[in-house]
Amino acid sequence: MTIEEEAAAWKRSDELNLKTLGASEERLEETLRPSLFADYVGQKKHVENLVVMAQAAKARNEAMDHCLLFGPPGLGKTTLANIIAKEMGKRLFVTSGPALEKKGDLAGILTNLNQGDVLFIDEIHRLNAVIEENIYPAMEEFRFDVILGQGPHARVMPLKLEPFTLVGATTKTGLLTSPLRDRFGFSARLDYYSTDELTLIVERSAKILQVELDEEAGHEIAKRSRGTPRIANRLLKRMRDFAQVLGDGRVTLSITAKALKSLGVDALGLDFMDNRILHLLCTLNNGQPIGLDTLAASLSESSSTIEDVYEPYLLQQGYIIRTPRGRQATKNAFDHLGLRAPALL
Repeated sequence: MTIEEEAAAWKRSDELNLKTLGASEERLEETLRPSLFADYVGQKKHVENLVVMAQAAKARNEAMDHCLLFGPPGLGKTTLANIIAKEMGKRLFVTSGPALEKKGDLAGILTNLNQGDVLFIDEIHRLNAVIEENIYPAMEEFRFDVILGQGPHARVMPLKLEPFTLVGATTKTGLLTSPLRDRFGFSARLDYYSTDELTLIVERSAKILQVELDEEAGHEIAKRSRGTPRIANRLLKRMRDFAQVLGDGRVTLSITAKALKSLGVDALGLDFMDNRILHLLCTLNNGQPIGLDTLAASLSESSSTIEDVYEPYLLQQGYIIRTPRGRQATKNAFDHLGLRAPALL
């Protein structure tokens, strides 16, 4: 099989997958995600840098440099990838680390990219070793190496790729290998949003959803969104439901308070699981540190979910700390739950 025939076979085998990826841009437009840098709220420093990179690359008619975005889930990594593609006037292809199981999966996607297209790989830290080794020359030299034949007669044929932009996203930068991390020209850690920033996001989303939203209600939703736009938008949608059933469709402060109480979201934005984690850490073992696996077993939840979804915000807000012996509740956690903290705290 010639190199052209092998590339064509990859394209045919991945046709359905690529159609799905190519349609991702249209699906994103139907959501509340902003599509331009001018509409993006928060992460000001990183956005300013990305604007400069995008404008410079577009002026030179080149592909933008590869970008690595990391931070807790729900802070806008996928949204920024979508905006980069929009601002560059190119297509966006979306996949994830676990989805790229074989070399042919990667080849099928890379050979279908046009000049300047954006490839977004979510959870990029979960790429397997074979895929990662093959993505290095693709990122640096826009080349994909094809092995023809087997055994002593095997030979490597380089397949030229169109220059493209790889945007990688991860919630665990520590699991990225140094060679992969160093190949990104720009890295940005996305931080939790302020209440004022989230208020702007909620107000913008309310307009898109055509929901009447009182200013006080929007601020209250933002205050209880754990610094995360995804949670803010999710709460807004639930407030819309409650306002439609319990009121006249307008999201007021009183409707918001009732709805948030019904959903189990307290004044600090902590939900049922957050408070359950804090309660276990405060009451189990008299407030002494508890191992992650023990905590997960007590909650009937996976360790990775606790570590990736719940723990980052609780750590940032100072409700728990990590110790060599496990997770431990702080005095803030005891005060929040109305419990008396041990003397050692």
